[in-house]
Amino acid sequence: MRLIVRDDEEQASSFVAEYVVDRIRTFAPTSEHPFVLGLPTGSSPLNVYAHLVRAYRQKRVSFAHVITFNMDEYVGLARDHPESYHTFMWSNFFSHVDIRPENVHLLNGNAPDLEAECAHYEQTIRGCGGIDLFLAGIGEDGHIAFNEPGSSLVSRTRVKTLAYDTIRVNSRFFGGDIEAVPRCALTVGVQTVLDAREVVAIVLGPRKALALQKCIEEGVNHMWTLSSLQLHPHPMVVCDEDATQELRVKTVKYFKSIEQVACSQGFEQTLPTSLRQRPGICGNPILPKASTTLGTSTTGMTTPLVIPSPIKPSPSFILVNGAPDTPDASPTTATKIGPSAVTSMGETITTSSRMTADSGSDLDLIPDRMGNRISVPVGADIASDGKLGVVPVYRRRLTPTPEQQQLQHQRNLGRVGA
Repeated sequence: MRLIVRDDEEQASSFVAEYVVDRIRTFAPTSEHPFVLGLPTGSSPLNVYAHLVRAYRQKRVSFAHVITFNMDEYVGLARDHPESYHTFMWSNFFSHVDIRPENVHLLNGNAPDLEAECAHYEQTIRGCGGIDLFLAGIGEDGHIAFNEPGSSLVSRTRVKTLAYDTIRVNSRFFGGDIEAVPRCALTVGVQTVLDAREVVAIVLGPRKALALQKCIEEGVNHMWTLSSLQLHPHPMVVCDEDATQELRVKTVKYFKSIEQVACSQGFEQTLPTSLRQRPGICGNPILPKASTTLGTSTTGMTTPLVIPSPIKPSPSFILVNGAPDTPDASPTTATKIGPSAVTSMGETITTSSRMTADSGSDLDLIPDRMGNRISVPVGADIASDGKLGVVPVYRRRLTPTPEQQQLQHQRNLGRVGA
């Protein structure tokens, strides 16, 4: 995680805005490959939006090929209500730049079927190829979007009941009338945010200091959902000095020194080139976008939601018929399909429709000491409709089994003899 500390709110907001501008310009979006941006509401991003509007007027950035998804919206509040997030975004940002209305996506808190609205929102994000950068603000209790304390860290877009503290804090936007604040909202889930290729959170003021401390110095905790950013491969938190009041002096000095050293070495941008540049330029491969049908890939196979796990990194998978569709990791590292499958314990499963792995694959490289106590589910052949379920395989050892070591030794001798 990167923590960027600036002297005051103005400098922090300016840094975030310039970072977004640089990301869009470097990505060089087109109509075929737009830049997908997740956006927050509330007081924290107001100054960021002002800087982005200024950059657009200075012709330093264009939003013509930018697609946006907002984090949340109140339930039951009219779309044209002064405090609806629809009004907020158009008043403070969208109406001042060249973004196309059809590229703006906001949740509909007045939809006749709120659950269907949430499911459709997730499908739309997938159909756009996922979010490239999610900009986020946080609440005083450390919530990201409207994922209040206690929210599941693998949650998706859904209807969320607001905590009393959130209602009380937001009453300032409703003339101080707590009764006027909606009790529910539609919000993207924690996992929806973590699925973005990059997340940038802005934390401002002393009221957010405790939440920042919980996120930076303590572990992942569903009572402080901002802390989930520790699970993301490319998170960045930008704050002002007031927000660091609960952090240890050593922590603040450490992150400031890291930034200073990185800048001196030209590492201000830590994202891989493949994420900073759009597909198709400078050798960046063009990858097929996900299907717009939830849970179905472009090949027609049933696929799970992507849920990165800090406990079981990069698991391999066995595809079996009738398996559950929601494992806790992405099957992007699945082994090759073939006539036989080798489990992590050196066992061979022979069937023409299951997964196979070479002895030199990564099946034996996961630090799961309890893995050999978990049975590997063995499914039937492929169903008549050709669909497969996905089951994560965690029966892998940190080191190869004796059988695998012996096999590798024999292979090495064969190479020497040749």
